[in-house]
Amino acid sequence: MPPTQTNPNPPINVKLLLIGNSSVGKSSLLLRFSDEQWLPEDESSATIGVDFRVHKMELKGKKVKLSIWDTAGQERFRTITSSYYRGAQGIILVYDVANRESFEALPRWYSELETYVSSSVVKILVGNKVDKEFSRQVPTAEGQKFADRMSSLFIETSAKTAVGVKDTFQEVVERILDTPELWEGVAGSGKTSTSGGNGGVPGGVQVVGLSDDQKPQDGGCSC
Repeated sequence: MPPTQTNPNPPINVKLLLIGNSSVGKSSLLLRFSDEQWLPEDESSATIGVDFRVHKMELKGKKVKLSIWDTAGQERFRTITSSYYRGAQGIILVYDVANRESFEALPRWYSELETYVSSSVVKILVGNKVDKEFSRQVPTAEGQKFADRMSSLFIETSAKTAVGVKDTFQEVVERILDTPELWEGVAGSGKTSTSGGNGGVPGGVQVVGLSDDQKPQDGGCSC
């Protein structure tokens, strides 16, 4: 067999974390982005602990390998998920535009970020479920104003219709690439564990955008 060649341009490893109250659509956003699918609310179930997926993309001429962690929003899982903030370069904070309670909970989530991540970490505030415009409880301008106050990017999305979903992840990654201290020194250094592609279960991994011969075979984790 020919000797294994070292990739001269290894991908940049980027860790993203999805946080926010339960039922705001975090898992639906991830499913729409990674698999281009959407599950109706009556068919979806709450995330238990943490779900994890890997997605490859190319931006600004750079190959990027995203490790995306989808955390449970229920209070009883807070002690489980706090450790997953470690090493995160991007945070996606999600609320439901048709649920004011999920918006009013955001200061608590931002307070948690102050505890667990550095100020240079890229944050984007996402108002999800704009397809429920008829029952909107949080105006766009109010979401934008809060995001500005918290030094965060802002976007509104719908996992159901795919509006804004791809832009959400691209904007975060672009801002991370524009902040070299967040990723220099970690490019190509991580390994990704797999669990048979079972991205729908806690701890499972769904590898997206790779051919069979590109999928990682070794153990470890890029987090």
